[in-house]
Amino acid sequence: MLRCGNWRSILSAALLPALAGCAFVDGLELGTWRDGWGRAEQPVAEAPPSIPADAPRHPPLPTRHFDAVTPDREILGDVQLLVGQYENTFVQIARDFNLGFDELELANPNVDPWIPGEGTPIVLPTMNVLPAVPREGIVLNLPTMRLFYFAAEADDGAAGPDARRVTSHPIGIGRQGWATPTGEARITEKAREPTWYPPASVRAEHAELGDPLPSIVPPGPDNPLGDFAMRLSMPGYLIHGTNKPPGVGMRVSHGCIRLYPEDIEALFERVPPGTPVNIIDEPVLAGWHDGELYLEVHAPLAEDGRDLTEQAERVIGAAFQRADVEPVPIDAELVARIIEERRGIPFPVIEPEHDIDGYLASARLVENLVEPVIVETAATD
Repeated sequence: MLRCGNWRSILSAALLPALAGCAFVDGLELGTWRDGWGRAEQPVAEAPPSIPADAPRHPPLPTRHFDAVTPDREILGDVQLLVGQYENTFVQIARDFNLGFDELELANPNVDPWIPGEGTPIVLPTMNVLPAVPREGIVLNLPTMRLFYFAAEADDGAAGPDARRVTSHPIGIGRQGWATPTGEARITEKAREPTWYPPASVRAEHAELGDPLPSIVPPGPDNPLGDFAMRLSMPGYLIHGTNKPPGVGMRVSHGCIRLYPEDIEALFERVPPGTPVNIIDEPVLAGWHDGELYLEVHAPLAEDGRDLTEQAERVIGAAFQRADVEPVPIDAELVARIIEERRGIPFPVIEPEHDIDGYLASARLVENLVEPVIVETAATD
């Protein structure tokens, strides 16, 4: 057993390729921690200001389930702030707050993810603009590395027949060269305690790394699919768990979609075969909340050559059309900074009360209840 203070050992345990991978087309290559993980480079942003020690802390807001979401609601959750403690790392903070490692790191570009430090303000990007696509079944957005599951609410007459219960989870996706495909699919099959049959391409890659794989990996702690898997109608692709949770929220697979063990278990029980799955690639999102327009920009996938400024103009224009209102001036300088920093946080852009730094400083300050992470490591000679 290893506590989180030894971050080098945690990193090694999290990224061992022998235990990574997805049925048919999944895996992890040594050296992908920084090089080749498939994220476009992010500019340096300002760190949040220090927080007084006596500032009141509040209970954290829910981040996984949102009930009675009506068709006109475009944003879920809210940004939160956490004050780091000595043994905190982004690995456990992310998991406790329903975040992926990447999105937490991108939201905090000036904070060491392995040793944030006692008293360090940590922005929790627990606010999301819902993609402007049909709200049916599962929607996966690759650059945001997030899954949304839209389930019909029981109509009690209050929220209306079109209300949805929305579940949101971080995901791990295919690394550069093994990108998760976009498009529409369905859940065709579900399996508890699945067996992994590594494809020849993955076995060959592992063999070249000096890490040979067996032809069959039975259920158990060494199975990279975890305890639950759902097959897509896209041949060779699954939504599944993992035996290496720190890889959730990163580009580490050979194309499959992985979730935290607790998240895939909950989804597995709720998602029936035949559920539609829509995989999209939208790094720029815009949505309305309380009469304010918010812009959310993520680091695009490394192979994405689209212009983010053009994407921002497109989604902002579409947002005004959805609201059926005449476009009004927005803070162009603020929009340019949001695009440049690409922190994955929705910021208000119409007459905002604060700039980015002031907005983050005004976020809800929550209690730090994060437990030090414990990672199982293999015995060594």
